Amino acid sequence: MARRIALLGMPNTGKSTLFNRLTGASARTGNWPGLTVELSAAQLPLGSDLVELVDLPGIYDLHGMTEDEHVVRRFLERVSVDVLVVVLNAAQIDRQLPLLLQARALGLPMLAVLNMRDEAERFGVTIDVDRLGESLGFPVLAVSARRAEGMGRLRQAMAAALREARPVPLAELAERLAPEEVVQEEAEALLRVAVKAPHQLSDRMSERLDRILLHRIWGLPIFFLSLFLLFQFIFTLGAPLQDAVEWALGLLRDGLQATLADVLPAFGQGLLFEGIYDGLATVASFLPVIALFFIVMSAVEDSGYLARAAFLVDGFMARLGLDGRGFVLHLFGMGCNVPAVMGTRVMRSPGLRALTMLVLPFSLCAARLQVFLFFVAVLFAPNQAAIVLFSLYLLSLLAAMLTAWLFKRRYNVVEPVILELPPYRLPVPGTMFRTAGGEIAHFLRRATRFIVLGVVAIWLLTHLPWGVQPAGPESYAGRLGQMVAGVFAPLGFDPLLALALLFGFVAKEVVLGGLAVLYGVGEEGLGAAVQGHMDAVQAMSFMLFTLLYTPCVSTLAAIRAESRSWRLTFTSVLWSLSLAYTVSLAFYQTARWMGF
Repeated sequence: MARRIALLGMPNTGKSTLFNRLTGASARTGNWPGLTVELSAAQLPLGSDLVELVDLPGIYDLHGMTEDEHVVRRFLERVSVDVLVVVLNAAQIDRQLPLLLQARALGLPMLAVLNMRDEAERFGVTIDVDRLGESLGFPVLAVSARRAEGMGRLRQAMAAALREARPVPLAELAERLAPEEVVQEEAEALLRVAVKAPHQLSDRMSERLDRILLHRIWGLPIFFLSLFLLFQFIFTLGAPLQDAVEWALGLLRDGLQATLADVLPAFGQGLLFEGIYDGLATVASFLPVIALFFIVMSAVEDSGYLARAAFLVDGFMARLGLDGRGFVLHLFGMGCNVPAVMGTRVMRSPGLRALTMLVLPFSLCAARLQVFLFFVAVLFAPNQAAIVLFSLYLLSLLAAMLTAWLFKRRYNVVEPVILELPPYRLPVPGTMFRTAGGEIAHFLRRATRFIVLGVVAIWLLTHLPWGVQPAGPESYAGRLGQMVAGVFAPLGFDPLLALALLFGFVAKEVVLGGLAVLYGVGEEGLGAAVQGHMDAVQAMSFMLFTLLYTPCVSTLAAIRAESRSWRLTFTSVLWSLSLAYTVSLAFYQTARWMGF
């Protein structure tokens, strides 16, 4: 039977960062309370033992009634734990000692880890670690997980505690906990004995920055400007990197195709290269932008600024049934909806998570943006392009707000939101790159199979039955286009545009490639083909529908996996389709009625 060590602590103690340092795993880290909402576990070698290290949700009190506290109590009561490691923020030890004393009452073998010791020193907090350990009756260690300081000593202490550990059943956990006033008195006694701290902690840098960044008038404009500059940086740097990846993949494709030209029949080559290989290349070509996105956002999270952004908009979002974290995730969705949906793990309330997941797919992601930039450049004058793009971004926000307002009564929110504002910190490069690596691996596991399957399906639809003209009226794709033509005709879409939208259900990146296949032209001839098949009104209707209609398969898979609800997944599909059809229909018919 595997031995088990559990990490326990309050939010914002760096517990998940410590978990990652010890195990090399990719549990997400950040500055929001309750960020670690799943029971993340990883294997940790300690001497001759291979231990399961479990990262428990951050809690404030073992007596408490929040969902996080219920999860922790259920875990401690039902799961055998050999050693309990309690992680504290050394700079806030006066607030965190009561939880440590509650945990000691459980009778489990224990360690206490005073994390963020560098911040404690900056604030003038001095802790006599040895004396505190003597008073508590178990080892206390000071570390800095962000800077990887003290990890070796911690591993040794955990191994030593494990050798002496004897699992203790905790079926009656509540009966072991002392009254709160008794715990508080003991905590104050420990503070007098082992801790020296100024009467009031002062972080002048954070205070000065907050006077600007949290200003009631200028705070939000500064935040939006900062995000705009960050996105500009991501796409400015990511575009040439993406081109380089595409160039390398193209060379590899040519080499493989030449090698296999005499081995595979034409049909097999088409399926392998135009289907499977191009599907993988589609995913791979976006990795530079996705990697940059996660690195930059990890830096912003680690700095403490995103917690302040959530604070700035929390009041307005509450009127829609959401909170400030949902707004920040909506901004994350501008890179890709999949990681934004995954980010709803910061929320413990099922209703809040469900409502946020319904809202997030309306965020204008990078894949949709590529489609819009193409159509705007081809069919609109330069002085109209900025207006068109701005209107699409504005509509995405309005669609999200409408969705939240309509569904907030169905998905009741019962989660009290406590937003702590951590001190500003300089991001640690190692943390940024580890976070990006973990998120990219997670994205690939979710997205690759769906995009590959989608591209293969498109190729088969356009090339079967045997002997028909690719994407011609006798192909399966042509027949399917005729079947749905009547549904989309009122929106101004011909059968080919309708088929491109069906392909876009797999991944919005497929829309332009699908049009190129359907029009029988290469990418260089797609612009002229589009100009010959539609005007500006049809293009705008097409973009409105693309913006609002059903999320891509990867996003739907993320919604299903994170919510564990087919009902919510189908609701997302039906609602977005209904809204897209209504908006496009109203726009197209009104524009034609007005003579455009």
